[in-house]
Amino acid sequence: MFSSSATTWYHSNHYNAQAACEHCSGVIRHESWCITANPLVFYAYEAVLDADKLSVGDVLVLHSLGVVWTGKVCQRNCQRPQ
Repeated sequence: MFSSSATTWYHSNHYNAQAACEHCSGVIRHESWCITANPLVFYAYEAVLDADKLSVGDVLVLHSLGVVWTGKVCQRNCQRPQ
């Protein structure tokens, strides 16, 4: 049988869509590819939003491939991870 405290915990442990991560929709835990859980994915996310976040090495690689990575995608209302 369940103790009263275990039963109370079970019934009060409600998950909903509003509690889900806005990036991976994880409710209990984040996905391995979520920007909040993976530093490489976070770096890529930041680089897409702001070209100044690229490392010098990545700028050189992109330049050698003929890519110009400049500017900011979001000027005002970007949502950043918390």
